[in-house]
Amino acid sequence: MNHSAPASTQETAIPEFVRGTINLASARLGAVGLFSTDAFFAPLERMLNDEPAVFLPDEYDDNGKWMDGWESRRKRTPGHDFAIVRLAMPGRILGFDVDTSFFTGNYPPHASIEVARIDAGEPDEATEWTEILAKTPLGPNAHHFLEITDPAMRSRVWTHLRLHIYPDGGIARLRVFGAAHFDWSRVGTSDEVDLAYIFHGGRALAWSDAHYGSPERMLGPGRGINMGDGWETARRRGPGYDWTILKLGHPGEIARVVVDTAHFKGNFPESCELLGANLADHTGPLDDEALRDSEEWTTIVPRRKLQMDHIHEFAGDDIAAIGPVTHVRFNIHPDGGVSRLRLFGTKA
Repeated sequence: MNHSAPASTQETAIPEFVRGTINLASARLGAVGLFSTDAFFAPLERMLNDEPAVFLPDEYDDNGKWMDGWESRRKRTPGHDFAIVRLAMPGRILGFDVDTSFFTGNYPPHASIEVARIDAGEPDEATEWTEILAKTPLGPNAHHFLEITDPAMRSRVWTHLRLHIYPDGGIARLRVFGAAHFDWSRVGTSDEVDLAYIFHGGRALAWSDAHYGSPERMLGPGRGINMGDGWETARRRGPGYDWTILKLGHPGEIARVVVDTAHFKGNFPESCELLGANLADHTGPLDDEALRDSEEWTTIVPRRKLQMDHIHEFAGDDIAAIGPVTHVRFNIHPDGGVSRLRLFGTKA
């Protein structure tokens, strides 16, 4: 097997079905590789890393060439290899990226994916698996964006998946694009809840810039662990400001907003503001006209100064009671980084 450095992965346009989704197989959000039939050359957990795969030409370990992904040995017996992954959260799956970056002479020629919903515990011999992606050809050193088009499959909620590779080889990254599922019936109408939390179904639909980190990271659990764990834009060299549009996990009335600039010191935004709209009939991505209209949405939090590495809380008189909203527009002036955004309120 030739392990000289391959050319970088071919440029692939991000397909429409990926817009507004989250990666349910994100290790950062809690996805875990539970089992693989073989991981001789590279462990399963690397396949779930959030960072793009890399190639280290001079890196070797006891079993051979170090590869950034999951890689099984060459199979010398009948059958094929597979791996089981617990998703970061229950969710609906819209498609996948089976990424073979830097796997050239050692990629699997085909893959298929099964899914299961397990409300407690982990898969066992009695688990019923459902095929969501039929056996599909793969190529070397490439992203393979594979959309699930069956409406029935797109509407169901899953917790685990089983990735089959035929017969063996390496997968650099597996991305599972979808939306988190949360049982909102468990939340009372007077209970305070984070309407934008990623585990509650909040997600980023659009943004002006995400050079150093996507807006979806602001909706993650806990406080940011470092400056890379948040939304950060490039330095703005012209007029204007940066923004992102978020879809809430459930329509609701926002009563308290937390903007956390943890770890952002020389690069925090000078100020921010929050606008909202009730787009009850709008479930997908926003078109260009809707994006322009969002500049005129109703103000929830007027423009407020921010500080470096600080938790800012806006409540009471700082919040305009505009009624239930389904979407918000978060503006930062002129640019910079925000670690976490919490939108507390009650469901409508």
